[in-house]
Amino acid sequence: MIYCFVSSALACIDHRGTPQHPARTCTLEKSQETICWGVAYCVRGGPEKERLAMEYLERRECEYDSKTLVDFYREGEPSQPALTGVIVFTSTPDKVSNEYYLGPAPLEEMARQIATAVGPCGNNRDYLFKLEKAMFDIGEPLFLTQNMT
Repeated sequence: MIYCFVSSALACIDHRGTPQHPARTCTLEKSQETICWGVAYCVRGGPEKERLAMEYLERRECEYDSKTLVDFYREGEPSQPALTGVIVFTSTPDKVSNEYYLGPAPLEEMARQIATAVGPCGNNRDYLFKLEKAMFDIGEPLFLTQNMT
C-alpha cells in the first residue's frame, strides 16, 4: 500500500484510446490522507536489466508526467514501510503542465468518452469493467457502472 489518491482523470492515447479519441483511465495523485493498494516489483539481473525495465515502463506509462519515490507498506503494518524509494508513475493534476490530465467532467461526458474510446489494447469500457471487478474482488467495490444502464 502507498499513500496516494486515485482518480480517473488521465487521457490514454496509446493503450485504450488514440490521440484523436483518448480513453479515460485512472491515475495516482499525491495525497497523505488516502491509501492505494498495489504490488511492488523488483527487477533483478543487474544494471542492464534495470535499464531495460525502466525504458519499457517509461514508454508504457508515457502519459504520466512524474515519477515519484514513495514508501511501500504491507497490509496490517501502516506505520512501518516494507520498502522505501519505490518508483510510482504519477500525474500532476494541472492541464497546463500535464497535457494528458483531463480533470473532472460531467458524468454523461465521461460515460460517452469511456463507451466510445478504443485503442491498440482494446476498448476503454473493458478497462472500466475490469477495474470495477478487480476492486470488488479485493473487497473495495466501486459500483462504477451500476447506475449507467
